[in-house]
Amino acid sequence: MQSQSLLPISNPSSPPSPSCAITTTTDTMLLTPEPHIISSPSSSTILFVQDDDNVSKIEKKPLLSRAFSYTSSSSSSLSSSSSSVKQQQQQQRRRCVGSENSLLSGAVGSCRRDMGRAANDTYVVTRLSFKLLRYLGVGYRWMVRFLALGCYAVLLIPGFIQVGYYYFYSSQVHRGVVYGDQPRNRLDLYLPKNMNGPKPVVAFVTGGAWIIGYKAWGSLLGQQLSERDIIVACIDYRNFPQGTISDMVKDASQGISFICNKIAEYGGDPNRIYLMGQSAGAHIAACTLLEQAIKEADAEQRASWSVSQIKAYFGLSGGYNFLKLIDHFHSRGLYRSILLSIMEGEQGLRRYSPEVMAQDPNARSAVSLLPPIVLFHGTADYSIPCDSSKSFADTLKALGVKAECILYEGKTHTDLFLQDPMRGGIDDMLDDLITMIHGDNSETIRANSTPRKRLVPEFMLKMARSVSPF
Repeated sequence: MQSQSLLPISNPSSPPSPSCAITTTTDTMLLTPEPHIISSPSSSTILFVQDDDNVSKIEKKPLLSRAFSYTSSSSSSLSSSSSSVKQQQQQQRRRCVGSENSLLSGAVGSCRRDMGRAANDTYVVTRLSFKLLRYLGVGYRWMVRFLALGCYAVLLIPGFIQVGYYYFYSSQVHRGVVYGDQPRNRLDLYLPKNMNGPKPVVAFVTGGAWIIGYKAWGSLLGQQLSERDIIVACIDYRNFPQGTISDMVKDASQGISFICNKIAEYGGDPNRIYLMGQSAGAHIAACTLLEQAIKEADAEQRASWSVSQIKAYFGLSGGYNFLKLIDHFHSRGLYRSILLSIMEGEQGLRRYSPEVMAQDPNARSAVSLLPPIVLFHGTADYSIPCDSSKSFADTLKALGVKAECILYEGKTHTDLFLQDPMRGGIDDMLDDLITMIHGDNSETIRANSTPRKRLVPEFMLKMARSVSPF
């Protein structure tokens, strides 16, 4: 073979090496002292061989050029990086799809639950309506009142729409908080926007002639008081014929117990809880308060809340002596037979008349436990005459209870609760209520509050007042 001079592969600048012969093996290149080079095109290792028995491995080098090697490794790195990005994108897409599927399934499940609840409520309302019709019979008085109620609601519809929007879409309203295990054991919470400390609380029992009461009826009062740094809890309860007065009082008591024990979790001050009711709700709340005081006077009966936790009671347009009111209600369309069914008979009229029960000698120790009582009433109230509040306040004062009756000249049963708040501007009853709750801070609270805006045109308010069945 013809010999030739070769430069060392590992160091091109070194002096020329001795002549070597070139021979091929499977996967190595060998440099021997003899004139041979053992090499292979696929070689990746260089070996120096001194003799057949002495082989030493010097260095491992790729036979490809550095530029090509760099380009290849870069391409490999970019390829792996690209594949990694693609995998991450695919994983993200899978997570998004899974999240969307879970949200969709959750929405479908929630929609099914809402539809099921609505169907169940519709069935219950329909069944109770037919049951109520059997009690009412065919009487022109209640039919006229029912038609008047429809006209009244239509005239106030601009205000109801605005209040309804707030009720369903405001983040300050927590609807349907469960407080018990009976039907309609729910309450709505109206929270102030500024929750920078414990707030006073009003536990409110709505009216509705013991038949059509509902917690949402207190949404206007809840909105206005929450705008003035007061938490409002509107308690729902079973109405007749779903329940009678004892069921209503029991539900109200459970709702008050929930508020006394849990309101701190919602930012309320458990040391500043006020109990309030309007119309039938005022009667139910007063019965609940007096019944709780009787339980506490009887040391053997355990209670989940205490009368001492109630800072004051506010009664708005309420009736407190049914022995005097039963004939009046009959003339207004709430027939005697229905009222007796609601009150659980003749004995119930006495038992669930707070004014009568307070005068019972056996209840004197219980009456002494009652908090301050403030009764609001309009002098033009024809549904429940203002004499009901005046007489109850006088009875309580005679028994040593701190009680007060505030009358509003020319105001009807619904003026104080609906028309005046929807009119906007000055609202005497609401201002009095805020002053009693906030005390010395009431002026500051009013100054920092949103001005009351008009919700219904004046002419519609006047027409609604003229057709009101209350």
